[in-house]
Amino acid sequence: MADAVTTQTLVDGQKEAAFKFTNISDGTGESAVVKVDVSTLSKEHVTQKACTKFTIDQLWWQCVGMKVQLLFDATTNVFVIELGETSSGHHDYRDFGGVPNNAGSGVTGDVLFTTVGHAANDTYTILVSGKKSYG
Repeated sequence: MADAVTTQTLVDGQKEAAFKFTNISDGTGESAVVKVDVSTLSKEHVTQKACTKFTIDQLWWQCVGMKVQLLFDATTNVFVIELGETSSGHHDYRDFGGVPNNAGSGVTGDVLFTTVGHAANDTYTILVSGKKSYG
């Protein structure tokens, strides 16, 4: 069996995107699972350039029983933040332009999730909003 996960795209606009992610764990957990796949986001309207990176502007979360790490995908994934076990909150990074994807070598532009300390019936709900960049 596997964790019961959902991904919902709330906004996929010209400049911004927002997503809702949920997980009800069976104890399996997730390890570096692609959650924001920039290759699936809409292209820039005029030039038709593909989205190549996603800057995190805001996070809302509720984790029950487990932690969730957000990572930028690259040859060596870059740690963004760990959302605490049995916690909830809101982080707003817009005052300084958001958390840019500076993953370096092999960067894909994608955002990954890894669960930590997961057990059966642990859950998370995470909302992420941010800005799209085009190649």
